[in-house]
Amino acid sequence: MSISGGGRRLWTILRGVQALSGSGQQLASHLVETPRSAPFSHGQSSLPRNFFASPFGKNTNFARVMLISQKWGPSLLLHAHFSTEANKEDAALPESAQELYAKLLKSVEAKTMPPNALLWSLIEQCSNKEDIKLLFQILQRLRVFRLSNLRIHANFNFHLCLKVTEACVRSDALEYGIKALWKHNVYGLTPTISSAHRLLLHAKEHNDVKLMEKIMDVLKKNLLPLQPGTADIVFSICYNTNNWKLLSKYAKRFLKAGVKLHRTAYDNLMEFAAKMGDAKSILKTEQHRSKHLKWHTFGTGFACAKAYLIERKPENAAAVISLLYRELPDAKKPFVAGEVQKLVSEWPSELLKRKKGKEKEALLESLRSDIPVMISSLPNIGIDATVNLDEIKC
Repeated sequence: MSISGGGRRLWTILRGVQALSGSGQQLASHLVETPRSAPFSHGQSSLPRNFFASPFGKNTNFARVMLISQKWGPSLLLHAHFSTEANKEDAALPESAQELYAKLLKSVEAKTMPPNALLWSLIEQCSNKEDIKLLFQILQRLRVFRLSNLRIHANFNFHLCLKVTEACVRSDALEYGIKALWKHNVYGLTPTISSAHRLLLHAKEHNDVKLMEKIMDVLKKNLLPLQPGTADIVFSICYNTNNWKLLSKYAKRFLKAGVKLHRTAYDNLMEFAAKMGDAKSILKTEQHRSKHLKWHTFGTGFACAKAYLIERKPENAAAVISLLYRELPDAKKPFVAGEVQKLVSEWPSELLKRKKGKEKEALLESLRSDIPVMISSLPNIGIDATVNLDEIKC
């Protein structure tokens, strides 16, 4: 009986298809038209067997299209088609930070834990300070909710803290980003050195020394461990802003903490010390460097040579250059002569700019006498470097 009833309903559908008007048939044919390889075309006679097998099969929509076009005409069918496309576009529009905040707040007030996706979406949608304020407000509410209702005492994970910091930088809400570095905060954030690096990189991009100092102070107060990457960013900011006082201060802090600096950090530190004529800092840093790194770079090697020249030890300066020369691969050895020439023609004038009075006069006299001694010692230790001593600009 059920099979017979299904057959009668199917026969009614097919009769409706035959009764379509000319325009209705053309429209329906256009809407269901398929490529040549499709299992069916417009006409009833070419419908596949599986179409007749069940009214709930894959081709049921085809019959529905036919009936709708018969009853309402082509105009409404087209309208429905384009309305569906418009609804898809509307659904694809991302929600604003205010809308996401409202959903999160509604869920918390209803004492139900909101989906994690909502919080992540809010972090991604933050684009200004007002959005960041909403983000930190809901973070505080979520922390209280997790503690009181779910008995979760742990903070949010490290990755969320990093993403929150990135949102603060993106939204130019740096004061909130620094809040994310505090170990004890009301937002449930877990501070990490990675979050601090993101803020320091922003300070580097803008040569913002004050922001760098704030971040370093917060790191110290919250006992966040310093890393080699931290030194790279901090030293480069000090170097680019020509701030030897700060560079010297933070260098002592990193070395005291036992941080194994990268080569670039040693280059920045020792080259800057050579510009300032601080031989003691160069040689002290070299002691630390030699414990962690075996080979010199051009920057560290020639910084040591300059330190010995300042201390009036030209033979030692030549010995350092010789050691550097032996350590270098054959492809880089020809560049030593160029670095020696820079030491002769550029470094003395740059150094003397920072000196005054009798100290400047004494240094001028020593460089004029000691640099030629160093140059004359180079061929004796295997370095064939032709240097124009007339270019000593003191």
